[in-house]
Amino acid sequence: MEQQIANTDFAAVINELPECTFHRFPLCSVHGIPLMKPIADRWEDVENVQARPDDILIVSYPKAGTTWMQEIVDSIMNDGEVEKTKRAPTHIRSPFLEMFAPPPLPSGIDVLNITPSPRLIKTHLQFKLVPKSFQEQKCKIIYIARNVKDTAVSYYFFDQMNKTQPDPGTWDQYAEKFLKGEVPWGSWFDHVIGWWNAKDKHNILYVFYEDIKEDPKREIRKVMDFLGKNFSEEVLDKVCHHIAFKAMKENPMANYSTVPHVILDQAHSPFMRKGEVGDWKNHFTESQNKMFDEEYEERMKGMDLKFRSDI
Repeated sequence: MEQQIANTDFAAVINELPECTFHRFPLCSVHGIPLMKPIADRWEDVENVQARPDDILIVSYPKAGTTWMQEIVDSIMNDGEVEKTKRAPTHIRSPFLEMFAPPPLPSGIDVLNITPSPRLIKTHLQFKLVPKSFQEQKCKIIYIARNVKDTAVSYYFFDQMNKTQPDPGTWDQYAEKFLKGEVPWGSWFDHVIGWWNAKDKHNILYVFYEDIKEDPKREIRKVMDFLGKNFSEEVLDKVCHHIAFKAMKENPMANYSTVPHVILDQAHSPFMRKGEVGDWKNHFTESQNKMFDEEYEERMKGMDLKFRSDI
């Protein structure tokens, strides 16, 4: 899967644009789900994306381990030759399906269209919004899910440093908005439940962030099996080392340090902040914890979908 990707220097293009080009975009409803205005404005282009049979789609709610899974899958598709994953930044190796930026920057679809097969594609879309061509082509889809509390905390810090998403306000304000689904890509509950209900009807592997954290080798094997790959223990160890949080945080091809600060202000908060399970305990008040627990119990009632907020 060693791709010959066009060496467009997006950072150089961005740095030549006026800083006012980038601002916090408002949210607009797309089939009842809040998405940033540039996505809503180009929604027809997203719906009409044509999948290829050998596409691999990586799906998650934001800040649920997306970049982690992208790096795992890219390592596997390059047969464990992890040096090949350093050929380009994540957003080039694995185009973001519904990402639209001001011209002359390319959209995720633009990058996707020049990416040779087999393509590794990222999306945060809920199941009902994913272009139908991915189902029609029976593409392999990997969904990674993370517990609601850690996701909320991670998303809060991300929205502080991501200058294209709405201002998160205070943590107290954000916790309420998050629980109501009034954030980009909507409700965490709708997202994880929608993909869980779809997994047995389509070619979907559903993986949990906490499981990878607990036993990365075991979970990487699951992904390998799903993708039809088989590595020696030595190669598997090399992949495990490559996708460890510390290694990825120091890897400029994975840590988004190539994206200029006018878009991602990592001086405010790093893109890869902690990567822990249970960090929510450092931020939740007792009343917030109660509020999230009650909503979780109500929304997950009668479901066999279970999350761990600690390991």
